[in-house]
Amino acid sequence: MEKHVLIAFPHPDDEAFGVAGTIIQQTQAGVPVTYACGTLGEMGRNMGQPFFATRESLPEIRKKELQDACRVMGIQDLRMMGLRDKTVEFENEDEIADKIFAIIEEIQPSLVITFYPGFSVHPDHDAFGAAVINAVMRLPDAERPRIHCKAFSKDCEKVLGKPDIVTDVSEVFRRKLDTIRAHKSQTEANFKKWDEQLVSEDPELINWLAKETFWTYQGKKD
Repeated sequence: MEKHVLIAFPHPDDEAFGVAGTIIQQTQAGVPVTYACGTLGEMGRNMGQPFFATRESLPEIRKKELQDACRVMGIQDLRMMGLRDKTVEFENEDEIADKIFAIIEEIQPSLVITFYPGFSVHPDHDAFGAAVINAVMRLPDAERPRIHCKAFSKDCEKVLGKPDIVTDVSEVFRRKLDTIRAHKSQTEANFKKWDEQLVSEDPELINWLAKETFWTYQGKKD
């Protein structure tokens, strides 16, 4: 059992699709989880379907959705870091790492979950993941938490190999779906298609949602 888990992602809903089941399993087991979320996703293009958000209202809507998702997952410690969406790659990495390092020193996690830099498609994902890795690597080897990374670029398995951690989250499947649903402005369109597939028990969709994959961070890859 973990002592404390830190998940660190740049956007609300980054946790929902590929990590929520793992987090729910941890909180159900009584493990404290802290979520460091970099931005409010205020530059996201999705405004609900049908539209219910505007560019002006979206930040507060996504903040509320993030808080709702955390409640579903059982996360009581949410840290919103106040970075600006779609500009994380232009921030000073060390300054972001300073903030993450302060959280690590405070909570002393045994596990950190973030994006694998260079293999996570979105510039914010890669930049934020790099800052998280930067923060963890400041600790002496013996004091470092393990780092489990999400990666989903087309070349990730070619370079990184197969994920070394595959977690079956079938037992918390419905709560994971509720976490995804909580991010309504971003995921309502998904469920317009998924609801029918879930009723018909589409094996491809269910397997994708019920298996969460991670790479243990081993250092930079060329």
